[in-house]
Amino acid sequence: MDYLELAKIYEKLESTTKRLDKTYIISKLLSKAHTDDIPYIINLLQGRVFPIWDSRKLGFSSRLILKAISLSTGSSPEHVEKLWAEKGDLGIVAESLIHKKKQTTLFSKKLTVKKVYDNLQELAKLEGEGAVAKKISLVSELLTAAISLEAKFIVRTVLEQLRVGVAQGILRDAIAWAYFPKVIGIFFKCNECSEIIPNTEKCLNCNKIQEFKFKEEVKKQFKNSLHISKIEDLKNFRKYDFIITEDEKLAREIYNSFMKKVQDTYNLCNDFVETAISVKENKEVKIKISLGTPINPMLAVRADTLDEAFEALGKPLLVEYKLDGFRLQIHKDKNKYWFYTRRLENVLNQFKELIDVLNKYVKSDSYILDCEVIGYDSKSDKYLPFQNMSQRIKRKYDIEKIAKEVPVEINVFDILYLDGKTLLHEPQQKRRKIIEKIIKEEPKKIVIVKGLITDSIDEVNKFYKKSLRKGNEGIMLKNLHKEYNPGRLVEGWIKFKPNLEPLDLVITGATYGEGKRAAYLSSYLLSCQHNGKLLECGMSSSGLKEKKEKGFSYDEMTKLLIPLITKKEARIVKVRPKIIVEVLYEEIQKSPTYSSGYALRFPRITRLRTMDKPLKDIATLKDIENIYNKQRGRKK
Repeated sequence: MDYLELAKIYEKLESTTKRLDKTYIISKLLSKAHTDDIPYIINLLQGRVFPIWDSRKLGFSSRLILKAISLSTGSSPEHVEKLWAEKGDLGIVAESLIHKKKQTTLFSKKLTVKKVYDNLQELAKLEGEGAVAKKISLVSELLTAAISLEAKFIVRTVLEQLRVGVAQGILRDAIAWAYFPKVIGIFFKCNECSEIIPNTEKCLNCNKIQEFKFKEEVKKQFKNSLHISKIEDLKNFRKYDFIITEDEKLAREIYNSFMKKVQDTYNLCNDFVETAISVKENKEVKIKISLGTPINPMLAVRADTLDEAFEALGKPLLVEYKLDGFRLQIHKDKNKYWFYTRRLENVLNQFKELIDVLNKYVKSDSYILDCEVIGYDSKSDKYLPFQNMSQRIKRKYDIEKIAKEVPVEINVFDILYLDGKTLLHEPQQKRRKIIEKIIKEEPKKIVIVKGLITDSIDEVNKFYKKSLRKGNEGIMLKNLHKEYNPGRLVEGWIKFKPNLEPLDLVITGATYGEGKRAAYLSSYLLSCQHNGKLLECGMSSSGLKEKKEKGFSYDEMTKLLIPLITKKEARIVKVRPKIIVEVLYEEIQKSPTYSSGYALRFPRITRLRTMDKPLKDIATLKDIENIYNKQRGRKK
């Protein structure tokens, strides 16, 4: 594949902020791409040549890029730097200078995505004497062969400043759109250009406004289609281009099952390259444990009451402290270590002092531990909240100094691998016993997370109160027989935490769910008020009940919201601000995602307030700011 084709894709992605547009653009690229090109395309779309967890870096500074641009264009370094100061983007500088050069020389040599990828990968291998000159030469070679548009994105990729907005969710959806049959009713045929596109107000291909009705669409003729009336009929579907059903709920359920297949595949391999290839070629992916390659951490669901937790997990169960630190997955292979955060970033350099601790107190040559790392005050020995730890995670310089100022303790709560054997399929209780065998506890160095096995709700309640008195977030409750499920929100693990004061907020948007919630608007955009405007502050998909008889349900909420819809794009709708709800949450964080500048962490809808609460009385931005400043003793 020519790199110019990818550069044009970058240009399209850069020109839109809409998730659906980006998904469509990438899906069209993937659908026609050769399998051999997929590794290059997937990685380069994310603006990288190595996975996020890979510690290898290109090691190319802005100053080196400046020299490479100068060498490839014949412009003086001073001139390049002047243009940089004017335009503020070395990618645009390269684009401008290459454009002028090509106009003069009329010279062009086609670049391939493989060539660009190979040259960039080579940058990370170069070190020692003469490495800088070789690095400049490799980039200069690409820029010399590039046309102006290609040069712009080569430079941005090298500097890790691609900025085209390809998030993980977009890649996941694009893979599903590219390689699974189109579900008619979720996708439809444009009346103008006949392109098969998702249900949107405007065609993503020709931009014409569309009139769409489900019943009319499913009656159209589609070659190589499978007609089904129930989900059980979805067999051998990969040989079809289209799936058609006359039931709108079923259509959404099928569509969401395809999305789930892609997500599940990614959870197993933690690699969108392998995910895309396996989905395209319809090959099964299995969990592969490779020391040095992180595993997506298992996640816990939330319970509002201990009775609810016991009902979900059974008796007896394992109860552990829920600590206010950061998640760390520790890999050891003889003398080599890797430390991965929940976001799969390798932070080994920031916590190198832990290697001595692990060597001394863990009796094994190879393992993968799931841990919570907590900072403590070196003078008082008191544990510190997570906010104090963030500076250590992000710190790139003066690491030894801050390690002394904010020392940390490793709290181990699970093990995934030990001495050549995977433990993912072993029950929770057995994994806990293995931890107890191999770890010699030393307070303020490494300990096993405090826990107990019990069938008494009174004991759990006492344990919970004790955990809070110690400054912890709450407790974790775990099924003794549960396997470790990477990347999954499962009821095998349940977290139980106190809540901050509830907020009354209005729903201003919603999203159709997945799986058994496919027919329901089950995720709700929440907004507060400020000076007569509504500002978004979070998204909630929990708190309501699956069945009407157990309380206010997703079905009932959907019926309330549908008449209020003002705009619909695929799964996402905007609604008139009429439905007011009481919301509980764990924390308020600053966030650029929402127009309020804040985000509710893990919000849950507890009750409907529409009947007793007018819109003018919902929570204000000032209310949210006040809670933000009060939580965990934070001062204004």
